[in-house]
Amino acid sequence: MTAPREQAGWRDLALVAGGAIPGALLRWRLDQLVQAEVIPLPPWCDTSLIANLSGCLLIGLLVARPRHPGLFLWAGVGFCGALTTFSGWMLQVSLALRSGRSGEALPMLLLPVVAGLFCTALGARLNGRR
Repeated sequence: MTAPREQAGWRDLALVAGGAIPGALLRWRLDQLVQAEVIPLPPWCDTSLIANLSGCLLIGLLVARPRHPGLFLWAGVGFCGALTTFSGWMLQVSLALRSGRSGEALPMLLLPVVAGLFCTALGARLNGRR
């Protein structure tokens, strides 16, 4: 028989993993739809930005009223953690710098940060937190 604390650890792990699978699949599908031009994006926007800002909005909605720790683990840590792509974003900035497009790298670095903070605050506001 497992101890209650160990059971909670396994439950939490299952919640995070259960959210990560659909988050990763959505991220993968979003890439496919953008590459197939089913979802057209303006030149200044890319799949990572869409995924990261969507994740920020959802995190804002969740953090505003964290009444359900299981929901936060499933949706916040698992789903949003797999959907958002810090490493992909950093790779894009790095490639822009390496290819001599430093003028593109700064906005590519700053836009997601500013817009991400805005989306997180918007999500919190939509959920009733001021």
